[in-house]
Amino acid sequence: MNLRLSLASLLAATSLSACAVGPDYVAPAAPPSAQAPFLGSGVEDAGVTSAAPVAQWWKLYDDPVLDDLVREALAANTDIRVALARIEKARASLRGSRADRLPQGAIDAQGGYRRASESQLLPGMDREARSVDGQLAVQYELDLFGRVKRGIEASRADLGAAQEDADTVRVTVVADTVRAYVDASSAAERIAVAQRTVDLLTNSERITQARFERGLNEKLDVIRLTQLKEQQAAAIPALQAERDAALFRLATLTGRTPQDLPQAVRTRTTTPDVAQAIPVGDGRALLARRPDVKAAERRLAADTARIGVATADLYPTISLGGTIGTTAIGASDVLGGGPLRWMLGPLISWAFPNQEAIRARIGGARADAQADLATFDGAVLTALEETETALSAYRGALQRRARLGEARDAAERAAKVSLARQSRGQIDALGALDAQRTLAGAEADYATGVRDVAFAQVDLFRALGGSWSAAPEAAGD
Repeated sequence: MNLRLSLASLLAATSLSACAVGPDYVAPAAPPSAQAPFLGSGVEDAGVTSAAPVAQWWKLYDDPVLDDLVREALAANTDIRVALARIEKARASLRGSRADRLPQGAIDAQGGYRRASESQLLPGMDREARSVDGQLAVQYELDLFGRVKRGIEASRADLGAAQEDADTVRVTVVADTVRAYVDASSAAERIAVAQRTVDLLTNSERITQARFERGLNEKLDVIRLTQLKEQQAAAIPALQAERDAALFRLATLTGRTPQDLPQAVRTRTTTPDVAQAIPVGDGRALLARRPDVKAAERRLAADTARIGVATADLYPTISLGGTIGTTAIGASDVLGGGPLRWMLGPLISWAFPNQEAIRARIGGARADAQADLATFDGAVLTALEETETALSAYRGALQRRARLGEARDAAERAAKVSLARQSRGQIDALGALDAQRTLAGAEADYATGVRDVAFAQVDLFRALGGSWSAAPEAAGD
């Protein structure tokens, strides 16, 4: 009868463990206006489309060398390795939280050999004896108020936040890798433009020198051409240093030393460009994709669950446990019926009536959740701000590149006409020199405009957040 009553009590208590104190988490919703199409995506000539963004956005450049660099960065970048280690730490913490659901056991044992004083013994007792003491204790907490359940919820959300943090690092690493590649390629292209300008001015200098020797030009004309040529040549070392810095940064991002960069990266002299309209989606897709927004939501979930963990301490903790042990004098008595002892029963622990410290922890947990909600709202606003800013900057960069291209073409035509008119003696060398100076500046400005478009593309892709294969989800309860 007593056994049946005990089993009934156990089942009834266990059934209550489904009850968990503290607030049940409800994911926050972004404002409806945040889920609308982007302002910048509806502008004419924006260079974007409202189609869903592609996951591996760098493949839009159609550059196998860049694809290899990104793949290597994702595999070897040190920041990503740190983020992956933090995921493993969060996963280990989740395993520890789940372990609280299982019975906890402990074994204690000790043995000894003693010699007692004769004054401490009754007549006839041995002064020397061996003693053995051992005990097995098992305890199982009845999660009546959901302390363990909420702890598992918190750990699972922490794991989700760590996974989203890793995706945030991936977004940054990929964007930085593409930007460094663009920077190196653009610098090489601008070096080539500067060198062509120097070669052109060198040829003009040689022609003007020959005309001066025949009395057709003044010495001042030669000096001015030489000055312009040297000014253009002086820009090349700075561009080379800029290119080298980008290559070294690219090596670090891909987990290499500078000496190990592929030759194909070093020899590229054209700036990568996405020739098609960039798909950007809308605000709803952005917020569902940005890992920093998702990480903020997971942290809110974790701290909401911790309110329940703290609230459970207001109520009794009830555990079922038992012990079995033995204390024997001499090894032969260890397993005998006489030395064995055992105990079975519930253990109740309750901090009462002074619960002010517990209520203080609950207040702190609620404050953490409020801060997390504010962080989530800020992450939503920041995501929208960065995307709209990137869209505006990209549109402006495209327009500027188009105008600079027209200016360069006009300067090139003017330079050709000036050289032809100079050769026929219709204008002096100063007029031809001015046309060549204008062409040199227009070529450099256009090359910079091409680079700025590529940078704006990378910034837009970074703001869109990327999309990554989901890490294995934590197993359910």
